Order: sequence, then C-alpha cells, then structure tokens
Amino acid sequence: MKIVVSIPAYNEEKTLASVIKRINAVTKKLKHKSEVIVVDDGSTDKTAEIAKKAGAVVYSHPRNYGLGETFKTEIDKALERKADVIVHIDADGQYMPEEIPLLLEKIEKGADIVLGSRFKGRIEGMSLTKKAGNRIFSLIVSYIIKMNISDAQTGFRAFTRKVAEETKITSAFTYTQDQIIAISRKKFRIAEVPVTFLKRDGKSRLMKSPLDYGIRGGANLIRLFRDYAPITFFGSIGMAFIAAGLALGSWLLYRFLTLGAIGKTPSIILTMLLLIIGLQFILFGFYADRKRR
Repeated sequence: MKIVVSIPAYNEEKTLASVIKRINAVTKKLKHKSEVIVVDDGSTDKTAEIAKKAGAVVYSHPRNYGLGETFKTEIDKALERKADVIVHIDADGQYMPEEIPLLLEKIEKGADIVLGSRFKGRIEGMSLTKKAGNRIFSLIVSYIIKMNISDAQTGFRAFTRKVAEETKITSAFTYTQDQIIAISRKKFRIAEVPVTFLKRDGKSRLMKSPLDYGIRGGANLIRLFRDYAPITFFGSIGMAFIAAGLALGSWLLYRFLTLGAIGKTPSIILTMLLLIIGLQFILFGFYADRKRR
C-alpha cells in the first residue's frame, strides 16, 4: 500500500518545512511506502522552494485558485503517483502530523474516509466565530447525509483511492463538505477520530476577517442546501411565498366579511401571484431533487 500525504499551501514559508519534516519522521516508521506532495496555490513567497528543499514533490498553480481547486489538483496528482491512501493535512502546523497513524488505523480497519475531529479532540486555537461556523456547517452536513458528523470542516483527513476517484468538488471556496456529502451518497464508510488543533502562529491565509468568513461561509451554506437538499431549499422559499399569499388573502377576506369591502384588483392579483410562485418553487424543488438522484 502506498500513502501520499498531500498539503495545500499558500504563502506558508514559515511553517511548511517543519510540517514536512514531521510528516517524514512519522511515515518512516510505517510499514507502507509513502511520499509527501505539496500543491502551491500561487504563493508569492518561497513556499515552493522551501517545500522542495524539505523533500516534498511540489506542484504549483500560476495564481491563487482557492481551496476547492487546490484540493482537485491534490487528488489528481496523488492518483497519478499511484496513491492507495491519501492523507490531507494543512501547511500551517495547526494539525499534528504525529496523529496521522490514528487516521490510517481506521482506514486499515475498513473505513473509506477518516475525519480528524477537532471537536472530539483538543482545541487550543480557534476563534468563537470559526467555532460557531464550523458547528453550523457540521449540523447542516449531518442533516443532509443523515449521519452525525462532529467536524465536517476539518482539513485533516485520510481517504482511499476509490474515494478520491469518485470525489466531485463543485466549490472553489472549500472542499470539506462537498467530499463528505458526495461519498455519503455512494455509501462509503465514514469514520472520525479525535485530533489536536493547535494555535496558529500568525494570521490565517484562508480567512481575511470574521466578516469575510461569514460572507463566504454563508454563500457556501446556501449552495449546499441548493445543490444537496433542493426540496428543503426551494420548498422553504416556496412556503414563504405561500405564507405571504395566504396572509394577504386572509386580510382581504377579513375586510370583505367584516366591512363588506371588496379588495382592489391589484391586491387580489398579488395574492394569486404569491400563491402560484410559491407552488412553482415547491414543485421545482421536487424536480431538482429527482434530477439530482
């Protein structure tokens, strides 16, 4: 069995060498073949040069494409290098390479993907904003796949070659939820292990500010519902229109029964439009769900 440890990196010259050396120290003790690859996502510092000196195989994007596109490159290159198992870990040193064997142990016991759960383990560095966001995303993913996932956002995970071959990522912002949802629909076995999440040295390259995280995270949340739970997404919009139509219709009926006032034509037309639009949204949700399946 060959293990490829894959690292996405963007301007991580300060921490990357240490992470690679620690990974190599761990994998040398394993009974399997292994190597480290780094996908440099358009870094403007010496990330690629440092990764090569530390012994990693480096692939570089011409510019910064984002986590989702970088993850696609990681998978493609790991498969090209004949990986049987891919371990994905971040370049900033917040995850501990020494815990890689915990993930591999679950793979060897039959899991198809193993998620390193920060919330089941120990968290030393995570803002309240990110904690809340991660919890919300995990609840949404758990709802969509009908399985309890404590940390759907984790960047520390291991998965088999078959999972990699059948993973389809649609978001440029992130890969984390898409991979879990995609493989759950193919009945792959998902497991979690507790891991340590250390305090980051310096500012995050992934989150410019809590506002930036909230905007991008919110947009991705909407996309998740739209793409993977269309009945819930379009049904909720449809019910909102129907509720507005019923409220307006009830008010017109009340005025007619109590005051004898007949509603003006525009109000009656608006009521009908709201009800029809709401019904169309609901029907489209069922249609989208059928097409998705």
